[in-house]
Amino acid sequence: MHSAARVHVMQEQEQDPLAEYRLANVAGTVQLARQALAAGVRRFIYISSVKVNGEFTESGRAFTAEDTPAPQDPYGVSKWEAELALRELLSGSSMELVIIRPVLIYGPGVKANFLSLLRVVERGVPLPFARVTQRRSLVGIDNLLDLIKLCFDHPAAVGQIFLASDGQDVSLPELLRHIAHAMDKPCRLLPVPLSFMRAGAKILGRGAMAQRLLSSLQVDIRKNQQMLQWTAPVSLEQGVIKTVQAYLEASK
Repeated sequence: MHSAARVHVMQEQEQDPLAEYRLANVAGTVQLARQALAAGVRRFIYISSVKVNGEFTESGRAFTAEDTPAPQDPYGVSKWEAELALRELLSGSSMELVIIRPVLIYGPGVKANFLSLLRVVERGVPLPFARVTQRRSLVGIDNLLDLIKLCFDHPAAVGQIFLASDGQDVSLPELLRHIAHAMDKPCRLLPVPLSFMRAGAKILGRGAMAQRLLSSLQVDIRKNQQMLQWTAPVSLEQGVIKTVQAYLEASK
């Protein structure tokens, strides 16, 4: 199971970021697959990214594993190119390929934007998200690992692409309320118009972050349920509780 990659660099210093992503995520992945094939590995599970599908979804329209890929940034492009390179390398070979594209992964030790949400809820900071209705798919680390484990041996997984999520899409206010409940804290949400938030974020140079927070990104995982008989064993509520407990314990 291969998940190592050059991931999102928030303050990119490279003059040619795509070349760096390709070096790690495409060339590195192909080299590992060649070594695995030579060693007689039976099945290669590649952890790709939902960014291969695209950045955002329209209301009521979720990504599926069969959608035409539309990566928008160097990271997404490199993951898509790695998928293509693996398919070409392993076509007709003795090693089977399974591709899994997770959405945002959360769980104990989570970083980046999810960690920022934990911090502001813990501090009781009022947040301007009461009017955000856009929904996002998330996947808890326990659920992702359960899906990966199933794909190690399931005969129907061979040659397939699966999107990974909890199967419970949430709006940002709902997620914040789950976090606050797990912390036994009040959730202070203010009804600020989305247009004001986007404009303010742009002025502050946080336009990309606002886009991620205020847009929808939903995935359809019925393929997993129908082909693998897989449903997420841990609910989003349970996953958030575990994440919060680990965060509070580490903060002591």
